[in-house]
Amino acid sequence: MASELCQTISVAKLERHKNLFLNYRNLNHFPLELLKDEGLQYLERLYMKRNSLTTLPENLAQKLPNLVELYLHSNNIVFVPEAIGSLVKLQSLDLSDNALEILCPDIGRLKSLRHLRLTNNRLKYLPPEIGKLKELQTLDLSTNHLVTLPEKLHLCQSLRYLTVDRNFLCSIPRHLCQLASLNELSMAGNRLASLPLDLGRSRELQYVYVDNNIQLKGLPSYLYNKVIGCSGCGSPVPISETKLLSFTSGPLSVHLPVEVKSIGLSTDSVLPLQELALRSLHAAFCSVLPDVSCLSHISLPRSLLELLQCPLGHCHRCSQSMFTIVYPKLFPLRETPMAGLHQGRTAVSFVAYCCSIQCLQTFDLLS
Repeated sequence: MASELCQTISVAKLERHKNLFLNYRNLNHFPLELLKDEGLQYLERLYMKRNSLTTLPENLAQKLPNLVELYLHSNNIVFVPEAIGSLVKLQSLDLSDNALEILCPDIGRLKSLRHLRLTNNRLKYLPPEIGKLKELQTLDLSTNHLVTLPEKLHLCQSLRYLTVDRNFLCSIPRHLCQLASLNELSMAGNRLASLPLDLGRSRELQYVYVDNNIQLKGLPSYLYNKVIGCSGCGSPVPISETKLLSFTSGPLSVHLPVEVKSIGLSTDSVLPLQELALRSLHAAFCSVLPDVSCLSHISLPRSLLELLQCPLGHCHRCSQSMFTIVYPKLFPLRETPMAGLHQGRTAVSFVAYCCSIQCLQTFDLLS
C-alpha cells in the first residue's frame, strides 16, 4: 500500500496533476511524500476522504500553494491548525464527519472560500471571524452542538445556502435577516421557540425549513407564499431554558423573540416614549447617513448603537422600523390556502408584527 501511495504521488508530481485522489487509503497522517520537495505546486484539488487523519500539517499551504479544493470528509480530525488561513486560493473546504470541537479564528483568512462544510462534528460555537468570509456562498453546519450562531455571520453577504439542522439552537440572531443573498435557510431539528421578526423580508430568501422545532408556534408573516417546511412544530410543550414573552389570541399562543420588550394593546392611544425616541433617532440618522452602520461607537452607548444599526424588525404592514414594542396578529396556517400543503402535520400560525394599532387593524395576510 505504501509503495502504491508513493507511486501515485510521484506520478502526480511528475505529470503536474491538478487533481489528486487519496480516498480510502487508511492514512493516519499526511503522507510525507506530499510534503517534501517540490512538484505539487500545480495541484488544485486534493481528495482525502475516509481516512484516519487527526490533524493537518502546518506547512500545507507552503507545499500546496495553489490548492482550490480540499476534501477531508470522514476522518478523525480534532483541530485545524492556524496555518489553514494561509491557503489563500482555497474555494471549497469539506471537513464533514470529523471530530472538530473548535474552529480556529484563522478560518476567517480564507478570503476566497465559497463552500464550507462542517457537518457532523462536535462544534459548540463558531468564531466571529467567520464573518470575514466575504465570498462564502454555502455553509453547512448540520449535526453539531451549536447553541447559537455568531452575529458576525450577517457580514457574509455572498451567503446563499445556510444549513444548521440538528443542533441545539434556541434562537437565531436577528442580524441574519440582513443576509441579502440568502436563498435557502434550513434549521430543522433544533430547539427554536421563536424566529426573528424580519425573517423572510428579503425577496431573495425563498426556502425556509424549521421542521421538528416542537416549541416553535409562530412564523413571521413574511414567510407566507414562500416554500416552508414546518412539520412537527407547534407541540404544546413548556419552554424550559428561556423566558420569552407570549402572545395569546383565543386558543392560539405564540412565543416572541427575546428582544421584544413589550406587546402593544388594542387600547394603546400612544406609543411608549422610548419607542418613539428610537424611531425618531433612527429616522434622523437615516436621513443624513447612507448607512446607519457608519455610526461611530463613540457617538452613542453600544447597546443603543447596535439597536439602531439592526432594529428589532420592520412593520409587516408599512415597513416602519421597530425597536422595543410590537403589535402582533395571528393567522393559523390551517386556515390559510397553504393548509393543504401541510396536511395537518403542523400547528403553527403566521404572525404579522405591526408597528401600531392602525397597521394592525389594516393588515391582511391574504391581500
